[in-house]
Amino acid sequence: MVTPSARPALVIGVLASCGLAVSVMQTLVVPLLPQFPRLLSASPATVGWLVTATLVAGAVCAPVLGRLGDMYGKRRLMLVALAMVTAGSTLGALAPNIGVLIAARALQGAAMGVIALGISIMRDLLPPDRVGSGIALMSSSLGIGGAISLPITGLVAQQASWRWLFGAAAVLSALQFFLVRAVVRESPQRSGGRFDLPGAVGLGLALVCVLLAISKGAEWGWSSPRVLGLLAAAVVLFAAWGRLELRVRSPLVDLRVSARPTVLWTNIASVLIGFGMFAGFLLTTQVLQAPTASGYGFGLSLVAAGVVLLPIGGAMTIFSPVSARVSRRRGARTTLVLGTSVLAIGNVAMATLPGSIPLVMAASTVTAIGAALAYSALPLLIMDAVPASETAAANSLNTLMRMLGTSSCSAVVAAVTTSLTMAVDGQVLPSAAAYTVVFLAAAVAAVGGAVIAAVTPARQAGTVAPEPVAAAARA
Repeated sequence: MVTPSARPALVIGVLASCGLAVSVMQTLVVPLLPQFPRLLSASPATVGWLVTATLVAGAVCAPVLGRLGDMYGKRRLMLVALAMVTAGSTLGALAPNIGVLIAARALQGAAMGVIALGISIMRDLLPPDRVGSGIALMSSSLGIGGAISLPITGLVAQQASWRWLFGAAAVLSALQFFLVRAVVRESPQRSGGRFDLPGAVGLGLALVCVLLAISKGAEWGWSSPRVLGLLAAAVVLFAAWGRLELRVRSPLVDLRVSARPTVLWTNIASVLIGFGMFAGFLLTTQVLQAPTASGYGFGLSLVAAGVVLLPIGGAMTIFSPVSARVSRRRGARTTLVLGTSVLAIGNVAMATLPGSIPLVMAASTVTAIGAALAYSALPLLIMDAVPASETAAANSLNTLMRMLGTSSCSAVVAAVTTSLTMAVDGQVLPSAAAYTVVFLAAAVAAVGGAVIAAVTPARQAGTVAPEPVAAAARA
């Protein structure tokens, strides 16, 4: 039995702040992507790897760090992840060329393992009545940080050297390293066993293939030999990896546990929810910055667009504890259905391309509320269905599913916005129909997530629910 932490509010605050750091790493280079070809004398295709490298590295690191955390200590592996992020940010600030900067961004991808590790630490250390609210805030911190960091990074990008962004990220991650070390104690919960290195390599190779195909499909061509070859290789590798994991005594991912209906369908819903949530993050800023001559844009600067979207972060902060209360009273599945339904409504509202900034703010805030409710419920459902010794690995897999959803959304956005275009003052811009199509697709994905959540069976009889999570999440 793990003794609950005597300082739950401080533990929640420190761990949730680490989630904000993950958001910063994701959006760090976004404002500068159009400028990096000139700043670093690199082609736009090469610059695109500043995003792809972080995405692929994060997808590989998340399940590996989660499994190692279950085996050797979640706090210990969180410190390792934060140290890697600090090293990557420092390297990025000093990078002499684009190659070194891409390597630095890959190191920053280790931040993606922090969310799942932080959620699992909360499950081990917090009193039962604080687990739900802590997990809700930690899970939603990804969206909160994204809304807050975009205007900040945009302002720095306009007023100072891009190296300051990486320097500030290094200071932030180093500070969080020391805060976690000082405030968060290690849980004695261990799964034991031997690390499944072949499983980690196999999963990593399969993920690299599928994510490269998704992220580069629009650039290389969806029917190109490279993309088709990567997808075929991913199918073969995933099949071989699955056979291996079923035979290993201590697998990287316990596929038998992952195949339980509650876990399996929650992970499938996570892919759809990730798609439904990310469309707003990708496109709302573009709509606000598009010239007024386009018929749908407002001609705002990057910083002004970021300021307009600040209510997103506020809404997610407010509705994270609301999500915990709904889950405590009605169950996490009810919260998930409610959140995905609200997410669908927000995307439908954005698909109409609102004609004023207040309406855009209202629609994007509704979307953020739905994302906060849904993202906060997902870890509770997962942890209520897996053994206590596998929470970090299970949450890492769920994080990976969300990443697949956001990556798929990015690919759809790239394909649609480059196919449906219009000419405005000599510029080629996405047409209004492109935004409508993507937002409607996001709404359909959210509805699909709601339907899956509604019909997913409850935890199977005979399984033992993790007591802190059951106390926080059961109806």
